[in-house]
Amino acid sequence: MTFDLAKILNSKREFRQQLASRPIAEKLAMLDALRERELTLRRAGHPAAGSAGVLHEKSAPYRAGGKEGKHSKS
Repeated sequence: MTFDLAKILNSKREFRQQLASRPIAEKLAMLDALRERELTLRRAGHPAAGSAGVLHEKSAPYRAGGKEGKHSKS
């Protein structure tokens, strides 16, 4: 991996040119593959409610430190 910004930007430019030169059918096939991957990842990230093996925790109770808070000087 390189951290040379000029090299990174040049590589991105070349890759974009390669993508632009591909036939439209190939670009559409790439979009379909990306869409399928996105749907798979979305399903994996959000399992069905009530599924076994899922840990549910309650959030900790927090108090606002307003006038009635324990840090106020009465």
